[in-house]
Amino acid sequence: MKPYYKTDNCTLYQCDNLDLMKSLPDNYIDLIYCDILYNTGKKFKDYDDNLGTPQEAVLWYEPRLQEMKRILKETGSIYLHMDYRLVHYMKVKMDEIFEINNFQNEIIWSYKSGGSSKKSFAKKHDNILQYSKSKDFVFNNQKEKSYIDKSKGYNPYVEYFEDNKGDYIYINMLNVWNIPIMSTNSNSRTSYSSEKPEEICRRIVEASSNKNDIVADFFMGSGTTGEVALELGRKFIGCDIGDKACKISKERVEKIT
Repeated sequence: MKPYYKTDNCTLYQCDNLDLMKSLPDNYIDLIYCDILYNTGKKFKDYDDNLGTPQEAVLWYEPRLQEMKRILKETGSIYLHMDYRLVHYMKVKMDEIFEINNFQNEIIWSYKSGGSSKKSFAKKHDNILQYSKSKDFVFNNQKEKSYIDKSKGYNPYVEYFEDNKGDYIYINMLNVWNIPIMSTNSNSRTSYSSEKPEEICRRIVEASSNKNDIVADFFMGSGTTGEVALELGRKFIGCDIGDKACKISKERVEKIT
């Protein structure tokens, strides 16, 4: 299959992702992260997000999930990013394909931007399902700051730090990530619909791959995964069927490769 763009450490394709995955060898990819179609039923300016009913959507995803498992290394992990519309259906199907014992986590991305309704609690999170292919998967433990209430005293066995917000310690990263949606005036923001913050990709790539590993994103969109993976010393394979997605992604990775 002819690449849209290729260097020693980065290959982009413009095609149906199922066709690409079928062309890749077994046990080849170290990490898959995909911000998939959410099946909102909407037609965005950059892509059509309508796969039919949830059941029809899962049928569309099923052969893609089977290929993702085949091409993933035994030490590899897969993270699929979605929201409430599909997460329960996809969890059941991924339990079946990757096996329920290889479910590792459900990450909640929490944010405050966006609309709300007077008739419901505001919907302000996405879901990221994490599976491995085996029990022998790569995971580099990540830490985050946890701020301390000084009034409760200090534990003499804990190392404390201080910054302009107060005292804190480092704890193992939680599976609820409070990361703001990208501002429209952000320097790293592109014009692509539904672009995700780099910090989401960075945490996943650092945790579930090592330098020179191959990271793949088969729903490439604006190329955030590729940019982050290359900056962190990984190799990248990206795929999208859209003209604009491939053009923007190429422009981003060219600056690094």
